[in-house]
Parts: sequence; C-alpha cells; structure tokens
Amino acid sequence: MSAPAAPAPASGTPLVTVAEERVAAATQLQLTWWRFRKHKLAVASGVLVILFYLGALFADFLAVTPPHATDASRSYIPPQKIHWFDEGAFRPHVYALKGRRDMRTFKLVYTPDPTDKRYLTLFAPGYRYSFLGMFETDVHLLGLDRGKPEDALFLLGTDQLGRDVWSRLMVATRTSLTVGLVGVTLSLFLGVLLGGISGLYGGIVDTAIQRVIEILRSIPTIPLWMGLAAALPATWSVTQVYIAITVIISLIGWTELARVVRGRFLALREEDFVTAAELAGASRLRIIFRHMVPSFLSHIIAAVSLALPAMIISETTLSFLGLGLRPPAISWGVLLQDAQNIQALGIAPWLLSVAVPVIIVILAFNFLGDGLRDAADPYG
Repeated sequence: MSAPAAPAPASGTPLVTVAEERVAAATQLQLTWWRFRKHKLAVASGVLVILFYLGALFADFLAVTPPHATDASRSYIPPQKIHWFDEGAFRPHVYALKGRRDMRTFKLVYTPDPTDKRYLTLFAPGYRYSFLGMFETDVHLLGLDRGKPEDALFLLGTDQLGRDVWSRLMVATRTSLTVGLVGVTLSLFLGVLLGGISGLYGGIVDTAIQRVIEILRSIPTIPLWMGLAAALPATWSVTQVYIAITVIISLIGWTELARVVRGRFLALREEDFVTAAELAGASRLRIIFRHMVPSFLSHIIAAVSLALPAMIISETTLSFLGLGLRPPAISWGVLLQDAQNIQALGIAPWLLSVAVPVIIVILAFNFLGDGLRDAADPYG
C-alpha cells in the first residue's frame, strides 16, 4: 500500500512562520542577545557584575565611616552581629561594644552590651563626601539612631589601625573595578586599532606589529609588571600612580585582542563591502571602525568580558605585592596586604573577607564571558 500523500497547505497559510521571519530580519546583536538569555548562569553573572559596578558607583553612599579614619582604641574589633528583631518587631539593631583589657594577654577584648541597643536607620547622615564629583552630601545607606557609626557600627570589623573594613572594602571595590574597566577600554582601543591595521594593511606593517606583539608576549608577566611599577617615582600622588598602573596594565593586555582582530580582518578584507568602501573613498580608519568592527562586535564584547577579570587580577596582584597602588590609596590588593601577616591574621581572621568579593567578581566575569562567547555565533 502506498504511503498517503502529505496534505497540501491550506489556502492562505504562510510558508514561513513569524518566528522565522523575525530571525531572518534580526541583527547580529539581537541574535546574540536571544541566545545569551538562554544561558541562565551567564545572565545571573551579568546581574551580579552590574550590582558590583553599582556598588562601586555608590561606594561612599554604602560606606558607614570615613575609610581613612583611624583610632587605636578600635583596633581589631570583630564583626558585629546584626539583630533583626526586637521584642517581636522587625527593628534591626546592634549592641554597643565595651572594651576591656585582658590581664593575661594584655589585649583589648570587646564584648557586646545588650542593655545598649543602637537601631539601624536608612539614609542616615554621616561623613561628607562628593558624589561623582557633582555635589557634596552626607547621606549614607546605613546609620544609627544615636551616636556616631564609627563608634558602634562595625559590619566587617576593623583593622589594626581601627579603620572600618566594610567602608574600606566599598571604596576598594570602586578603585579595583574602575582600574579594570579603564584598562580594558584602553586595551580594546589599542587592540582593535593595531590589530585592524595589521590585518587590513598586511605586508611590512603587519610584520612589524606582529613582532612587537611576540616580544611583549614572550616577556614574563610578573617581572615585567615589577620592572614597570618599580620605575614609578615614589613621590607621585595617588592619582598619578592610579593612572600609571592603568596604563601599564593596558600596554600589556592589548596583544591578545589584537591577534583576534587581525585574524578576523584577514578574513573580512576581501569581502565585497570592504571593497565597496575603498572604492567610495573611505579612509582606512573609517573602514576599520565603521564597517569591519561592527561585523564581529559580539566577539569583541565576549573578549572584553573575559579580559576584565584579568585586568582586575593584575591590579590586585601588583598592589598585593606592594608594586601597584600604595596607601593611602585603597584597592583590593592594598587591603589584602593586611592579610599577609600570619600573626595579624590569627588575631583578626575577618581581614580575609576582602578576598570574597575578589573571588565572586572574577567568577562572575568568567561565567559572563563564557555565555557571551557561546552566544557570539548565533547561527551556531
């Protein structure tokens, strides 16, 4: 018996569905975004990265005490426990601390006083700061209903000099994340420009740029950082050192992206749209940034998201080794210097809490980069 013939499509039934038409008309970025949304871990990591950068943007607002304020009487205060309920009602509060000298060890011991409750308040006044350089304010997210926060509120404890670890961590997050962001921006510009010129021009220009890349990549990274960072004058201000460290990291980090861009340009420079742009009289820079770069922008975004954690680790490593940012600057690497001393770490293990956001943000960037890399080829 012969198989029944397939039913003919009903009159007026479209041969192409709406979804197929939508995909056919979508841009590369739209296709990348639709595929990226299916990667749940990458989406969650992206949200986490955004929260970190919002925290960096509002660092002073989230801090509770001046990050540079010192007081020997507050040395190595352990993190306080927040009590969320008071007599059955939701009223977050902390107990004020009383310090006494242990006559056997001669160390200050801090004990909470349950009779002295300090209730937490939102949008409380505190130390004055400049918000994004636009205006001055003294509003902070958390404060106390009475008394100064630097005398009774220690969310992550204090360090040897009595400085609040939570407030310093907020400011350090802003420094380390912006160093990575600015460094990647400079590396992105250098990588796209030099990689594009190398792939588009070819010949002796390509050879010269590739030899420079090979020389830079053949030098061991840490000794190169150490040499360049040690060359910075000790008399430079915090801002000057910040800019110099950013430039140093950028000058090292552009080579890998340049190789990727060069490979893509070698494949694209024979395409019809590039030839048409050349015949129309477009300059080389216009062809690179206006015509060729947008054609693989999703790949660049994925490369940048994977380069950011490397930049952040570079700054943290340099500062941790004492070769990058130095006090009074505050960064993750500077704060982790306090955890180098085993004796101090035994007394105040909470100083290692600074490593937690470093680990979280690096993992988030890597998961985000993996998701973007998988989504960069929407037709795959």
